[in-house]
Parts: sequence; C-alpha cells; structure tokens
Amino acid sequence: QVQLVESGGGLVQAGGSLRLSCAASGRTFSTYAMGWFRQAPGKDREFVAVISGSGLLRYYADSVKGRFTIARDNAKNTVYLQMNSVKLEDTAVYYCAGNSRQWNARSPETYDYWGQGTQVNVSS
Repeated sequence: QVQLVESGGGLVQAGGSLRLSCAASGRTFSTYAMGWFRQAPGKDREFVAVISGSGLLRYYADSVKGRFTIARDNAKNTVYLQMNSVKLEDTAVYYCAGNSRQWNARSPETYDYWGQGTQVNVSS
C-alpha cells in the first residue's frame, strides 16, 4: 500500500512559478512510475506529466511542455512538479499518482494510488 500526500498548491499570478510536492509512504517508491494529473471544474481529469521509477525518463502533456518539470527524489520518497510561466488555464486541482505497470502511462485508469489533491489557482 502506498499513500500519497500533495502539498505546495496555492494562488499564483499568471507568469509566475509554483512547486508542488508529493510525499509517498512505503519502501518501494522507486518501483513506481509517478504521474501528475489535474482536474479543472467541469472537466475530466487530465494527464500532466509522468516520471519513471529511476527518474531517468519523463513525459509531458503538450499543454505544459517547456513550462513544467517533473522530478523525483527516491531517497526522500518525493516527487515534484515545478510549474513555471503559469497560465490562467493551469488552474485546477493537481493530483499525484503512482503505478507499477507502465512508466509512461497517461491514462488515469492505469494508476493504482492517488493523493487527495492540491488546489492551484492562477490569477491575472
């Protein structure tokens, strides 16, 4: 069993930066690919980024490529999402998730474990 807890959300101005963190419990963190998803009001949950267990492989949604960076520290059981040059459309609840089957999974159904989410609001 893996428990995930996100933090770091809040209010940020358009063009600014924010770093989200996701702390995981358990001793097998490095065996899980970790993803970030987001969900805006009235919309489906959307893939943002994923990182392999080793941290060597990363994949991003086109909407955030070049602006967001996913990283992980397996010694700290933590995955991060650095959000730069944020836009109004980045406003959403952001979730981290883990799966042990596919390192580059973009479908929420592939993920076994989810955090409770952290709210990000981008203002103009």
